[in-house]
Amino acid sequence: MPEVTISGLIEGGKATSGPPFGPAMGPLGVNVSAIINEINEKTKAFEGLKIPVKVIIDPLSKSHRIEIGSPPTSAIILRELGIPKGAKTKDEIAGNITLEQAKKVAESKKLQLYGNTIEDRVKQVLGTCKSMNITCEGVSAVEIIGRLKSGDIKL
Repeated sequence: MPEVTISGLIEGGKATSGPPFGPAMGPLGVNVSAIINEINEKTKAFEGLKIPVKVIIDPLSKSHRIEIGSPPTSAIILRELGIPKGAKTKDEIAGNITLEQAKKVAESKKLQLYGNTIEDRVKQVLGTCKSMNITCEGVSAVEIIGRLKSGDIKL
């Protein structure tokens, strides 16, 4: 019998035996409680953020492994700014991020973002800010991206 993969998006440190994991793991005969505790231990550093988690189970041996993904860039930005969500309308500004905060977010997502330099990764973070209507240093994220590209701003 092939391995079974169960995926879900859970808040860091708050997985439960309810959906998505509990009902899917129960019929496989594994110790659901122990796996949930392991997920919570591995994700507690991401408390307050939604984290993609995969549990891969071998139904024959009852062995398992847990793969923890990285929270979405938007979730890290929201946490960094201490705001609940991005703008509701295109005319609303949801918040303002500093270049240092954008750099911090880019560093935390280093393995998931494309680009060889910190500037490239910061530009990607600022692209996410643009879609959330979050300004950077009091101006549009697009303007800061342009200034990074032109070399006016160095990180």
